[in-house]
Amino acid sequence: MKSTLYRTVEYSKTLITELMIPSYANFGGKIHGGTILSLMDKVAYACSAKHAGGYCVTASMNVVDFLAPVEVGDLVHLHASVNHVGNSSVTIGIRVEAESILTGERRHTNSSYFTMVRVDSETKKAIAVPGLILETREDMRRFLEAMKRKELVQEYKENFKNTTHALDLNSIEELLKGQNCKLGQG
Repeated sequence: MKSTLYRTVEYSKTLITELMIPSYANFGGKIHGGTILSLMDKVAYACSAKHAGGYCVTASMNVVDFLAPVEVGDLVHLHASVNHVGNSSVTIGIRVEAESILTGERRHTNSSYFTMVRVDSETKKAIAVPGLILETREDMRRFLEAMKRKELVQEYKENFKNTTHALDLNSIEELLKGQNCKLGQG
């Protein structure tokens, strides 16, 4: 069921900035990746809930490659915007930047896409989200890229399923040849 309500990308753009404190650091002294992922989930929720006008849950997230470390004392800026909407889903594009308070230098640390689903808080069932008004060429590009990403994910899932079902486990030694593993005695 399609919504009759439409909102612009600008309407729900969200920015969260947080100071990275020592308790967020990992054993290597850098900010723990899990901390960054948690903040990304938080900004994805805020952006999607604003667009949807209600409670949203995380359905999936795209690959997250950590491009640069985040240091204790950095400000982390998480920029989120709606890139695509389906019937009950909202795809949120997130860009994370770390800023040194001392130098003002900003570093792009990672980007990802979160798919959020609007859920009725009582029935727990997915419900319709407002459509998206595409005002700029950038809005249109991001919408089309999200459609293509969704198509590629579906293709990947199908290919992977077919490939794993076709593995010949009778030739395990040949399949693992040259890999950094060793077969045990069992």
